[in-house]
Amino acid sequence: MKLDFEKMGGLVPAIIQDANTNKVLMLGFMNEEAYEKTKETGKVTFFSRTRNCLWMKGETSGNTLQVVSMAADCDNDTLLIKAIPAGPVCHTGADTCFNERNEEPVMFLKFLQNFIERRRQEMPEGSYTTTLFQKGVNRMAQKVGEEAVETVIEATNGTDDRLIYEAADMIYHLIVLLTSKGLSIEDLARELKSRHKG
Repeated sequence: MKLDFEKMGGLVPAIIQDANTNKVLMLGFMNEEAYEKTKETGKVTFFSRTRNCLWMKGETSGNTLQVVSMAADCDNDTLLIKAIPAGPVCHTGADTCFNERNEEPVMFLKFLQNFIERRRQEMPEGSYTTTLFQKGVNRMAQKVGEEAVETVIEATNGTDDRLIYEAADMIYHLIVLLTSKGLSIEDLARELKSRHKG
């Protein structure tokens, strides 16, 4: 990736986005040295315009930003960095520099999908997910059916808390089943989107 540092006098804006929640965390600036340091260490490093020096985000607070990916915009003069924060990002103690909470609970499904895929690849001993993959598609499909029945029972005769509990079990087992077939919840999202007439 070749960035154009000359357009803004040796700096490029770096937008930091949480890799898991997709929330924009902050905006900083990098010179070429900060960019290279970020690539080398995997920790976001900026150029401080007020102190006229490099600073690694979190070097004093411990709230670092672990780089997941970096991409330049179409003009190669702005950087988008997806990162995992080690704590609140803003110096005020807020989750983001825009005073937003850095959470998006539905994004946990994406994290769970990736976690289950890792389980499928690594098959660690002692993992319930591993045992499901070992038992095969018939057992996984059976578990989805069992959890679906339990969800229906709780919806018609149970409590809201138990309904959420059983529905969560059903979704988890469905993701395991999809993963075993080389599919994902993203495939479900695409299908639902294609049906949506808005």
